[in-house]
Amino acid sequence: MRIGELAERAGTTTRALRYYEARGLLPARRTGNGYRTYDEADLKLLRQIRTLQDFGFDLEETRPFVECLRAGHPEGDSCPASLVVYRRKLDELDALIGELAAVRASVGEQLARAERARERLAAEAEVPGGPEPGCELGGGAL
Repeated sequence: MRIGELAERAGTTTRALRYYEARGLLPARRTGNGYRTYDEADLKLLRQIRTLQDFGFDLEETRPFVECLRAGHPEGDSCPASLVVYRRKLDELDALIGELAAVRASVGEQLARAERARERLAAEAEVPGGPEPGCELGGGAL
């Protein structure tokens, strides 16, 4: 198949395919008249790359999976190098989850503090001569 058909079947662009070729992830086979030519194995490579990128893998992280497929394995993640990349990605994700959990806890604490402050202002407003609660964004009463 030619580059346009491969791009369409893989759900990507011809520009992306040329980029993958330049990075050595997609083979650069040419016909006698210079057209790029691809087969079903190339489509499988592209689907592997696209799936991994959808999962958050950068392009270079897909290389071991592509090389595994090129070596004749039925799946790109059946080689030891691919498993190493999976483990490293899981470690990265675990670290990000930890960071997000800490940020979430901080935002929750800020919300609780803000709600307590709002309740104090509302209670003080009910006392004669107490402050009028206001909203910083709208400038009006609460």
